[in-house]
Formats: sequence, structure tokens, C-alpha cells
Amino acid sequence: MGEEMRRAYTSEELDAAIAHRGHQILDRMMNAVLKVRERLERSTRCLNLAGVPYAVIGGNAVAAWVSTVDIGAVRNTRDVDILLRREDFDKAIKAMATEGFVQEQAGNVTVFLDGPSGLPSQGVHVLWSGEKVREHYDSPAPPVESSKVLDGMHVIELEDLVRMKLNSFRLKDQVHLQDFVAVGLIDSTWPSRFSSVLAERLQTVLDNPEG
Repeated sequence: MGEEMRRAYTSEELDAAIAHRGHQILDRMMNAVLKVRERLERSTRCLNLAGVPYAVIGGNAVAAWVSTVDIGAVRNTRDVDILLRREDFDKAIKAMATEGFVQEQAGNVTVFLDGPSGLPSQGVHVLWSGEKVREHYDSPAPPVESSKVLDGMHVIELEDLVRMKLNSFRLKDQVHLQDFVAVGLIDSTWPSRFSSVLAERLQTVLDNPEG
């Protein structure tokens, strides 16, 4: 059985939290966004300097591609996801350590914590180039070489990012695909680029772009 769902806060608990935080709430919101950006910049900078092949994936890659069309349509994300080759992992550990990141295995997830006391949910998560993230996925993760330099970062190519989103196809992946549709990055011609399974998933998004 999976992890139990967290209990929702009562209205009284929310009122107490708001009263306790007060004017700090906006600062906490902005700080959370800036922390993710800082981790992204630090991790890509040290990998670039060390010559470690990588590609930014996940929500930050989505944001990077969406921002090329419409900066107002960019969504925030809470963590950093990167694609690495297994043969480069030791070199990546050394490079990330120069920015204070500590490698750890959190269950089946490889993550770089932001310092010894960092939380996995706020770390840099690693996926492996050329390997399936889940056994049931239709296709493996793309090669790190399939990337484009955007603002100094190696960001996974759009088609490969869309394929990754179609493979996992969680609710947030579907929302990211809707964002691509909304800004015109993908359209009705795209399903033909993918396998029948993934094409069918993409078609459902195209048929219902508002969710």
C-alpha cells in the first residue's frame, strides 16, 4: 500500500498559521521561488565548469521552453531535476560538492541535498540518460546530448521533454503539456512524432486543452 495521504488542515489550523506568519507569507512565497532558481543556477554552473554532460528536465525545463514564447505563462516549480549519464555520476558528485550539494539516495530516487540538512523535496533530483524511469514506461529517458543551451543552461530538447511528460503523464505532466499547447509550442501535428500509446495521451490533451 502506498504512502498515506496527508490530513488536510482544518480552517482553525489555517487561521492560526496565517496569524502566526502574518506579513511573512509573501516573503516566504517569494523566497521559495528564489531558492529553486538559486539551486538551478548553482547546480548547472558547477556541472558546466566541471564539463559534466547534463540536461535540465522537469518543471524548470518546461518553464525555460514556455518562457521562450510567453514569460507570463511560466509556472513555478518546487525542485530541480537533471538528466545525467551513470558513467559521469562520480564526476557529478565532486562537481556538485563545490556548491555545497550532498548526494543521497532517498528510496529509489537519487538526489543532491542542498547541504547536509537539506530535504529531498527541496533538492536536485537525478534521472538517468537512456534508462527507463519506471519499468512500465513506453520509452527510456533521452540522451543528455539531446539538449539546447538556453541562458547558459543545457535544457532538454522540447520533443524529448514532451516525450518524458507523456511517459509519466501524472496530473502535473498533463498541466505542463497544456501549457505547451496554450503557448503554441505543440499542436495537432505532434502526436505523429510518438508511439501509438504516447500519441493517444497527447491527443487527449489536445482535445481538452483546458483540462
